[in-house]
Amino acid sequence: MPLRHSLLAVLVMVIWGTNFLAIDIGVDDMPPVLFLAVRFVVVLIPAIFLVPRPAAPMKDVLLVGVFLSLGQFALMYTALWLDMPPGLASLVLQAQVVLTVLFASVALRERPTPPQLVGVLLGAAGLVIVGFGRSAATPGFAFLLTLAAAASWATGNVIVRRLGVAAQLTGARSNPLAGLSMTVWSALVVPVPMFALAVALDGPAAVGYSLTHPTWAVVLSTLYTAWLASLVGYGVWNTLLARYRASAVVPFTMLVPVAGMTAAWLVLDEVPNAAEAGGGLLLLLGVAITSGLLRRPGGPRYRSST
Repeated sequence: MPLRHSLLAVLVMVIWGTNFLAIDIGVDDMPPVLFLAVRFVVVLIPAIFLVPRPAAPMKDVLLVGVFLSLGQFALMYTALWLDMPPGLASLVLQAQVVLTVLFASVALRERPTPPQLVGVLLGAAGLVIVGFGRSAATPGFAFLLTLAAAASWATGNVIVRRLGVAAQLTGARSNPLAGLSMTVWSALVVPVPMFALAVALDGPAAVGYSLTHPTWAVVLSTLYTAWLASLVGYGVWNTLLARYRASAVVPFTMLVPVAGMTAAWLVLDEVPNAAEAGGGLLLLLGVAITSGLLRRPGGPRYRSST
């Protein structure tokens, strides 16, 4: 990628890394399902009236939203609400890199090379070490929800990539607003089911009180997660995925846990134990190998499936 696109990717990773801390602060004052619904209302309004609809079929746009927005964040918000440490969450979510390559090998026929398969195994081993060696303060169910969020993100990545490949094959020109357009319109799937679930779980009275008595923590967290993490972050991310191979874009997400764990350490004094640190390093090594970050210059990233 050109340097300017690489720098944009780095900026997004810093925003996403600190986003875990912002979410963790917000779910302390508002139920996670309701907080997620509010976030995506802010994403949608007024952006949906200003940004054109994506060129992709609407069913594909909504499918992206199901995995990248609804699935990923419903699982992640709940995990953080259940006391998943935000710094550790930013690390575990990087399983999406390995999962993206695996899912792309099936859905897009971009078969991984033998080194990438080694990276997958190392990443999986790192996750096992983190999972079994996590501190007693980290609930096992919250850890599994975070891993499920990674799988949802990976699935969304592959769908976005498939749409980008289809556009290239049909000769469609790249639209500089395509990433932002996809982010906004795919968010349509989030608010209604999340508001309905919030009412079912917490009751109309509790939902009404939360909406009419927001704390400053909820307001600031919502603005950060909606405007920076969603509109800026996913707008850039989806644009890059549509322009470049998944293996060229996905490796940048290795910077997310660096930003996330640094923010958690500075603000919450969150320090990983030996197993979390060791397993995390093994996971990141697997991510680096899987994504081709450690390959020799000019070496292949994927085998041809033809």
